[in-house]
Amino acid sequence: MEKIYLWQDAAIRTKADRPSITFFPVEDGRKHPAVLIMPGGGYGTVCESTEGTPIARKFNELGWHAFVLDYRTAPEVRFPAPQQDAMRAMKLIRANAGKWNVISDQVVSCGFSAGGHLAGSLGILCDDLSADAGDEADHCSHLPDMMILCYGVLAFEEWSHQGTLQALSGSDDPEVWRKYSLPDLVTDRTPPAFVMHTICDQVVPYRNSVVFAEAMAAAKRPCELALYYWGDHGMLLGKNTLDVIHWPEQAVQFMESLQLAGQDPEFRHRYTNAYQAKANH
Repeated sequence: MEKIYLWQDAAIRTKADRPSITFFPVEDGRKHPAVLIMPGGGYGTVCESTEGTPIARKFNELGWHAFVLDYRTAPEVRFPAPQQDAMRAMKLIRANAGKWNVISDQVVSCGFSAGGHLAGSLGILCDDLSADAGDEADHCSHLPDMMILCYGVLAFEEWSHQGTLQALSGSDDPEVWRKYSLPDLVTDRTPPAFVMHTICDQVVPYRNSVVFAEAMAAAKRPCELALYYWGDHGMLLGKNTLDVIHWPEQAVQFMESLQLAGQDPEFRHRYTNAYQAKANH
């Protein structure tokens, strides 16, 4: 594991250290897709031990390099500081793609709970922000090639998770919250998304993911929604379950389907009922 600090200015700090990414490589010397992991914590802390390292190890098993982001949180900072940390991290990954054996057009954001909002922000909320640091990474894109949003606080509405909304915005005003509400900001340029949630989530309503998926569908953007019934908030990798445990593989397969869709002109034909009827015989 290697820790890479995001900013040269040592005065820019998280609660315990400086904003950073910790690199978990696939140790085979070959190029791989990469995932930038954003643990949750309600924009008030970063739950690296649960939604960072274990997730990175799993993606390594699936053949992906992984980076875990330690970003700034409230009350010391609010929007846009966490988003700028995430932008800078994505830019650094792309700037060092050759050195780190990363496939530069297969770099994905992945976030959990409030981190799901941060991962989605990279593709939706950051276009008007700057994360320049005066080096070659400034010229790289912050946009993820796909977003993986796990039980995320995606809609900044009164029915969502108000602690997260208040921590990021510094406000109790619903009109202020809606400036950061991702479903309202989806466009025809929003990156594809794999969205995961459980109906039994008792902290962040699964409606967040449903409303986001509906917004993606309305904008005709690729989106896969994995909605499971059982599961408290913070299901992580879903160990020892029969269904939730499969979400990382499903996310990887969705990324692979996006790659095939761009390469194989016959790809979409497989998703017609005529093709399926013939294949069943």
